[in-house]
Amino acid sequence: MRVLVSGGRGFLGRVLARHLTEQGHEVIVLVRDRADPGVPAGVTVVEADLTDRQAVDAAVTPLHVDALCHIAARTNVRESFEDPIGYYDVNVGGTQNLLRAVTAGGARPRVVFVSTCAVYGSGHAGALSEDLPAIPESPYAASKLAAEQLVAFLGDAGAIVGVTLRCFNIAGAYSGIVDPNPTRIISAALRAAAGEIPHVSVNGDGSAVREFTHVLDVARAVGLALGIARVGGPRLLNVGTGVGVSMMDVIRAAEKVTGRHIEVVHRPRVNEPAALVADVSRIRSALGWSPTGSALEDVLRATWEAGYGRGA
Repeated sequence: MRVLVSGGRGFLGRVLARHLTEQGHEVIVLVRDRADPGVPAGVTVVEADLTDRQAVDAAVTPLHVDALCHIAARTNVRESFEDPIGYYDVNVGGTQNLLRAVTAGGARPRVVFVSTCAVYGSGHAGALSEDLPAIPESPYAASKLAAEQLVAFLGDAGAIVGVTLRCFNIAGAYSGIVDPNPTRIISAALRAAAGEIPHVSVNGDGSAVREFTHVLDVARAVGLALGIARVGGPRLLNVGTGVGVSMMDVIRAAEKVTGRHIEVVHRPRVNEPAALVADVSRIRSALGWSPTGSALEDVLRATWEAGYGRGA
């Protein structure tokens, strides 16, 4: 299958490009600029800014791809409040431009859109199922929901065969590819263990519960979703472990994995969901997928060994 991966220079994008190549697909990645693309050998790179409709058309339409894995997005929740127009430009307008290009000339590609659990908001109790109403609470989440809706409407119109994957926290490392965001809790805990920063800051008592899925497990889910994208098939799937851990659980597990003490600073409590944990029954049924490398200590160990633990 000829597959276009947008955001192919990002954390998930690089791992996905490698995974799909290993599965025998012809992979093309779309990046905003060619400088240091950071993609696997043998993968074709094309360049376009998603917000530039003409550039996207010129780069993507001639490719005649069979499928699109759309990952590229702006993803910083706090930043989205400062620049909501910019977030809608990229996450909604950019998705529109990309979908227009891959469907040009009547093409009907398979589309896997990578979205976020942030669309659920904080008003639900218990495991989050795909049947719950979306209540986005940031411009980032709202823009991703709008893009989800565009994918769904195009599917209804018969222009694409689409599946949306709502991913929970993606973590870990694969083939030397490590999450580049140093502020996330796993990165911060391991940086503190390595002596790169003096402490880890947590909100309140650190009891907020989240879950973490290894990046290769997520890439596997995306690859499997390509295979089941069909008329009448599932349209929306959570990608997660279904196993929640507190922020303090992460830090203590990081201490165990690294053998280092990690200093913790407790900041004032903020208004945030007490727990964000996926109901993963639908994806298990639809894809036969379950995470194999996403136990918390496995994720921490992979990240430590691939990055922060070197020379520490």
